[in-house]
Amino acid sequence: MSTQTLERKNPSSWNETLRTIIVAVLLAVLFRSFVFEPFHIPSGSMKSNLLVGDYLFVSKYSYGYSRYSFPFGLPLFSGRILEFRQPQRGDVVVFREPANPRIDFIKRLIGLPGDSIQVKEGILYINGSPLPRSRIEDFSDDENKNQVRTIARFAETLPEGKTIEILKEHRFFIPEADDTPVFIVPAGHYFMMGDNRDNSRDSRFPEVRYVPEENLVGRAEIIFFSTDGTAQWLDPVSWFKAMRVDRFFQLIR
Repeated sequence: MSTQTLERKNPSSWNETLRTIIVAVLLAVLFRSFVFEPFHIPSGSMKSNLLVGDYLFVSKYSYGYSRYSFPFGLPLFSGRILEFRQPQRGDVVVFREPANPRIDFIKRLIGLPGDSIQVKEGILYINGSPLPRSRIEDFSDDENKNQVRTIARFAETLPEGKTIEILKEHRFFIPEADDTPVFIVPAGHYFMMGDNRDNSRDSRFPEVRYVPEENLVGRAEIIFFSTDGTAQWLDPVSWFKAMRVDRFFQLIR
């Protein structure tokens, strides 16, 4: 009797479990597509503001939605819809690389549609005017645990008044990055640059150049976790030592 009852309940139990899993997956996909998506920083192009090993949330609703807001970038529609706000100069933005939309980039938005952008002798010019900058405390880069490097850091002021921190070093110096032609940003496109100016593949280079508004994924909002990469799987103590707790819940500006 009890065995028969158990047998009758099993299909219902499995169906309920399956429904729960499907609902959970759908909710996760909807949250990731429409609200926030987590991203991991794999390179140093945004130092000192974002470090390798930072995990952050990107708001998907900030600029509205495009095909790249959703898994696999399916071409369900063109352009953007439900735009909450326009991208602003100085925003830290996740976008799909124009030359290879399967790749996510994260850079700072420097040029708006219609702007002229140029770098001369390492100084950034927007619409013909050099951006004022001042030397601040140097950045100690400890990504290579065997060698800590000191990199010059500057406070740079954008035309609208926002001040950002940038790095200038010549260890990865690429001449065409410090002296460029004048770039005129087309309508519906944006010009992106990394804060680590001498170690960033960005709109100064052909594979990125002008980023279509459709390629914008969202705005970087907050670091929710950070690790320095020294954790060892078989050593749980090292997991805690590797955490950069001072970076947890740090707003991105």
